[in-house]
Amino acid sequence: MTAQVEIIVVGNEILQGDVLDTNSHWLCGQLTGLGAVVRQVTQVRDECPAIAEALRLALRRGNSLIILTGGLGPTADDLTLEAVAQALGVPLKEHPQALAWVADTYRHLAEEGRVPSAEMTPQRAKMAHLPAGCEPLFNAVGAAPGVLCRLAGQAIVCLPGVPAELKSIYQEALLPLMAEWLGPGAFVEWEAMVTCNDESVLAPLLKRVVGAHPEVYIKSRARAFGESHGRFTITLSAQGATRAEAEARVRSAWEDLRAVLGQAGLNASLSIPPSGPQGA
Repeated sequence: MTAQVEIIVVGNEILQGDVLDTNSHWLCGQLTGLGAVVRQVTQVRDECPAIAEALRLALRRGNSLIILTGGLGPTADDLTLEAVAQALGVPLKEHPQALAWVADTYRHLAEEGRVPSAEMTPQRAKMAHLPAGCEPLFNAVGAAPGVLCRLAGQAIVCLPGVPAELKSIYQEALLPLMAEWLGPGAFVEWEAMVTCNDESVLAPLLKRVVGAHPEVYIKSRARAFGESHGRFTITLSAQGATRAEAEARVRSAWEDLRAVLGQAGLNASLSIPPSGPQGA
């Protein structure tokens, strides 16, 4: 069974339109490339009840992995870890390894003259208070560690909202663990360019191929109405236990699609773009 993932994006700045959420977009691409299915992305405010309830719902839906982004910093409105602790029914506890990492980061920052001192203030120490039973994930770019909570058959990961920090923790600390939660898997996506003046003509043709290949996601994309200039992009994507399996599914669907389009007098050309990191 394909692993299911949910992402919870935390931050008033996201919902107020001050900051564009690029983190979930990047994570969706990474996770899909590993063969997982991202079922939902939820955006919530910096409020403990909202974050905790979003997490509880994601857990009840049986996701293999739940990723929260944002709210791990030193300020009073960084409440993600407190909310996770509430959702799990555990207290926040100072984690020695996390504290050492935070202290080391501020020591280096002080040596470089980027902060006035390396003093471990309560605000800085706050970033080392994790839900009991959880473990820190090393942040090589910033101060706030990521957090991993292992549950029975599920995992919760908390990542900073700063994109560079999120990507660093994901690539260096999380990727080696992904197979544990997601299992083996791969994702393959092909693109075809089709010459057609009317997308509504394509719809019944695509429907025939979709019906014959339910394991392949097939979607046409066009520009604004009247601006397609007679060309549409059709994507065909599939997941499988291995890359070879996923590719075989897409190839079979493409061969049928090309035949159906040809019967309708439409021309299509295939391109096979990179589709992100691939599973084994």
